[in-house]
Amino acid sequence: MKTFSRSYSKAKIGFIGLGQMGFPMAKNLLTKYKPEQLHIFDTVDTVTAKFVKENPTAKVCKSPAEVARNSDVIVSMVPNPTIVKHVYLGENGVCHGAQKNALLIDSSTIGPQAARDVSKALANYPVRWIDAPVSGGTPGAINATLTFMVGAQQKSIFDEAKPILEGMGKNIVYCGEIGHGQIAKICNNMMLGTTMIAAAETLNLGIRLGMDPKLLSSILNTSTGRCWSTDSYNPVPGVMENVPSSRDYEGGFAAVLTHKDMALAMDAARDTKSTVVLSSAAYQIYNQLITTPGFEKKDFSSVFKWLDNNSAKFGPKK
Repeated sequence: MKTFSRSYSKAKIGFIGLGQMGFPMAKNLLTKYKPEQLHIFDTVDTVTAKFVKENPTAKVCKSPAEVARNSDVIVSMVPNPTIVKHVYLGENGVCHGAQKNALLIDSSTIGPQAARDVSKALANYPVRWIDAPVSGGTPGAINATLTFMVGAQQKSIFDEAKPILEGMGKNIVYCGEIGHGQIAKICNNMMLGTTMIAAAETLNLGIRLGMDPKLLSSILNTSTGRCWSTDSYNPVPGVMENVPSSRDYEGGFAAVLTHKDMALAMDAARDTKSTVVLSSAAYQIYNQLITTPGFEKKDFSSVFKWLDNNSAKFGPKK
């Protein structure tokens, strides 16, 4: 069985999904380990062209199966469970080209049951598959400081994957069996989605009462109300640089993905008969946000702009 803890430069790595998160993650792998080969696939040709322009040694593949035929280890980062199943199990999926003992790492957020379903289907092939969703957003992906929450059938598989994940992240956590990485992720994102709305409402209130948002944020960030949504990803335009709110909510973590992750949490809560009153209300707010014209593709922190017609005050100048 091949491992990668000693010689990363000899690894043949594949990466599937070069979106806001996947693009910098793949770039970090290439930069840190300089693998013998990096084969990439994305459904958007302009994205793969951009990646190769910036990283000339990367090779573009026409399908996930082609990536698999040329890789010992594959990382995938795609938007939802349906796409994950297509990537691994579809007509031109990884399963049709996977090398013996290949290590397959899915960092998408798909929920625990979908992770178990994919793992069960791949048990018919000579591969190892783990769920390894991430937290840290695009800044974490760019700076290789992501947290990976890993579910693996055996601890030894996690140990093999850990050095690869360390090329893209800072905190690599073994959560237990397949699906447990997803459990940690949907719990985290349920809290994140809810606290972003709380932060947006709080800052909106303070501004409408006449408080300067930078001053209010600085007070919150040294007080008991402090949270990631105020100190690292502030939703008010002009309070922080290099966050989506400072660029009209472009880039970052799309509200549609927050809505999807909240939906996965709602499904899990229903299945386990868990009470999630606040998070359920937050889910409904994101449902409204992503169906409001002009917000469909915005970052999830745009919920601040959406609240109480803040569009008029904080929207782009005409």
